[in-house]
Amino acid sequence: MDKLFVDTNIVIDLLQKREDFFEEAQELFTLADRKKVKLFISSLTIANTHLLLSRHYNSNVARKLLAKFKVLVEVLALDDKIIELALTSDMKDFEDAIQFYTAIENDINIIITRNKKDFQKQNIPILTAKEYLSRK
Repeated sequence: MDKLFVDTNIVIDLLQKREDFFEEAQELFTLADRKKVKLFISSLTIANTHLLLSRHYNSNVARKLLAKFKVLVEVLALDDKIIELALTSDMKDFEDAIQFYTAIENDINIIITRNKKDFQKQNIPILTAKEYLSRK
């Protein structure tokens, strides 16, 4: 079973039903629901997603959406080592560096994102949801 680290943008695609991206996100999370893949996100993703959802819904609705969503993923801790690695990395986007090192430190071998350019020159596959699903 593949272990996939899912970037925040894919989570938002699903929960906000973003046009052009929702179907791929939904298919990916359906694989997790059917126990065909194991999906992981960082604790930072939960915080960022709540913030973004709260711009469209009230805080209680955002929390309820996240609570339902959480059954599909395992939330990984953000710790001192991950922050240190992200701070000293050559990745331009700090949030993406946190995501990358959260995956690495938890032995996850594939990152799913729509923002591949910020993960260039990494030693693990960086795929869009569509690219991953086409491999199945």
